[in-house]
Amino acid sequence: MIDYQNIHLTAHDLFAAPGAQRHTSLIHPLHFATQLVAARNAGLKEGFAPAVLSRVRVFRGLPSEEHDPDQYRRNLAQRAEWTRDQRVDVHLRPLTYRYERDATGRHLLDVHGRRQIVEVREKGVDVLVALAFVREAADPDVDLVILASHDTDLAPALDEALRIDRAKVETCSWWNPDRYRTGAPRPSGERRVWNTRVRQTEFDRAQDRGDYS
Repeated sequence: MIDYQNIHLTAHDLFAAPGAQRHTSLIHPLHFATQLVAARNAGLKEGFAPAVLSRVRVFRGLPSEEHDPDQYRRNLAQRAEWTRDQRVDVHLRPLTYRYERDATGRHLLDVHGRRQIVEVREKGVDVLVALAFVREAADPDVDLVILASHDTDLAPALDEALRIDRAKVETCSWWNPDRYRTGAPRPSGERRVWNTRVRQTEFDRAQDRGDYS
């Protein structure tokens, strides 16, 4: 379960070369999930069964075709590429745009007659991730669900999945000891879930180097 923007931007902050543009550190969801599962299995104690990757669910904001047609097109092209493998499922939710307004509440327009944007936000993606995570954890055909996000607002989803007590639930987090450490959502109370640290090596192997221009 991948909170894409969160995972992508955190990796960029931790591992990208100074001055590198964000699009140069895009993550390929299937490659990322493969590296995550490999790192997770490598850390298992003797006697524990290794995980097998069966499904990758990705949640990401979608730019506006009106305001950012190039990014809109690239996002759709990336989804088409990533979902060539049937294990990958990508959910795109339109980004939320806030516009400049005058004293009467009317939109202010630029010289091209377009609404002036004050802020662009990814809204509602975390809710979709939480709902999907809980549904997966409750699915009788699922044995393990790994939440890939650093968003601590997703902690209640972990609580609910643990309350259901059906599938095993875990988290993962990027880790670069030379920069700073980042955490993953944690359940409330005294219950704990396993967290897999993914490092520079996994980042390098998980990058999406496709040309979507």
